[in-house]
Amino acid sequence: MDNRAGEMEIFVEAVERGSFAAAAARLKLSPSAVSKAITRIEERLQARLLVRSTRTLQLTPEGEIYLRQAQRILAEIAETERMVLSGSAAAPRGQLRVNSTVGFATRFVVPLVPAFLERYPDVELDLSLSDDVIDLIGERTDVAIRAGLLRDSSLKARKLTESRRVVVASPDYLERRGKPRVPGDLATHNCLAFNFSPSKSIWPFRDPMSLEMLSMPIQGNFQANNGATVRQLTLAGLGVSRIGQFHVQDDIDTGRLVPLLETYSPGDNEPVHAVFLGHTHLAARIRAFIDFLADRIPSRADMGTAGVAES
Repeated sequence: MDNRAGEMEIFVEAVERGSFAAAAARLKLSPSAVSKAITRIEERLQARLLVRSTRTLQLTPEGEIYLRQAQRILAEIAETERMVLSGSAAAPRGQLRVNSTVGFATRFVVPLVPAFLERYPDVELDLSLSDDVIDLIGERTDVAIRAGLLRDSSLKARKLTESRRVVVASPDYLERRGKPRVPGDLATHNCLAFNFSPSKSIWPFRDPMSLEMLSMPIQGNFQANNGATVRQLTLAGLGVSRIGQFHVQDDIDTGRLVPLLETYSPGDNEPVHAVFLGHTHLAARIRAFIDFLADRIPSRADMGTAGVAES
């Protein structure tokens, strides 16, 4: 493929410096390489651009047109590279599109937004909340924050934290329906499930004596695709839920929800990652955002929001 931009640069340098030798010295080329590049341009355009003499270079009318347009194109290339550089190697700036799970963003990301934007005032943060798995390219998203195991190996990820799952219910529900003492008791309870989970009708437990893993079938009259909704309905007394602890830790601390079957916990910690399209030269705004979260979100998301450092 022809390096037309490079040839334009050689032509402009030769005209502006008045000789092939001066252009060659500036571009670290040989004078013959400069001469050959300009000859290629003229042959491609089938037009004489320069009249050469031993001491001067004289532009033809076609050469004057080519010079003006080449100068404009090279200036636009330089400006384009400057703009891209400002989003990668220079200070973080530009639009940053982030998609996060609802519960995690509400608890950890949103409280950090003011401090992040204060530190990086040239970044424009566009935050969308959804528990659906999205296509980063199709949705034009820079960073997605997701809980659970990663499915797409083509993406890069940085672990932000982890959280175990807990079984909880409201005091009002337990007063009406009784407190389950063993996993088998869940057969008589209304269990709230996630409709995106392949094992939504089975909850895992571990026998505290034998340490054997147990798979407990559950049933209920409500399913949702996000933790925030399941939490809200659990608080409303609709039923028992098994949910990431970061969703409900504050509710447990204040007594709004009661943890259940703790001795039967399988200890299945759920990682939370910042997912992004991998590249050697990651844009500064993306790197700054991920670093900001990783530095401030506690390594265990089970702790309260007091564990989030805002500065």
